[in-house]
Amino acid sequence: MGAAQQFPVLGVPLLHLSPLFITTHMQNIHDLKVDFDENQDGLIIQKSQNITQEYLDSLKEHRFETKHRPSGDYLRVASIPVIVIEKWMREGFDFYNEPASKIVAKLKADGLDGFLTTDKQV
Repeated sequence: MGAAQQFPVLGVPLLHLSPLFITTHMQNIHDLKVDFDENQDGLIIQKSQNITQEYLDSLKEHRFETKHRPSGDYLRVASIPVIVIEKWMREGFDFYNEPASKIVAKLKADGLDGFLTTDKQV
């Protein structure tokens, strides 16, 4: 993941999984951008979300910090941008009904492990 990246896709509210939780919040991320265009095939809707290096760095820092402290009752596993969740849902990956372990595996398989907030076993 480079500096600021755009993920072209289709908002998902905050999601908590107890005792593990994964967030889809917008902290340090610019809002979704929706563009409309039209061609001979009809209306085109393109959504994108700017993901800054600052945001990715904050997740990396949180991931490092979790190595050196106990988890307690809750463990923040990942912070996934809305745009990624929407893409997965369109592809048939039901984010809302998958266990945290499968979500972590999906992030890793898609090369999006930069959104993980812990290296601990889920």
